[in-house]
Amino acid sequence: MQRIYEPRDLLEAEMLRGMLAAEGIEVYLSGRHLIGAVGELPAAGLLGLMAVDEQAERARQLIAAYNGAEPLPG
Repeated sequence: MQRIYEPRDLLEAEMLRGMLAAEGIEVYLSGRHLIGAVGELPAAGLLGLMAVDEQAERARQLIAAYNGAEPLPG
């Protein structure tokens, strides 16, 4: 497995996980259970999306496309 993305928060992590699942890419969210300890742990780097090696590059491409998308006008 490879760490493919470090989401800002749990909401972004779950949304991206759902998007990737819809594309047939199964991801694991690491650090989910550490969020409750944010006051005691450093905030950066707790969450991470992990994908199997064979799907990691495709997952990164989809996340990059999502992050680069512009909202539709109107």
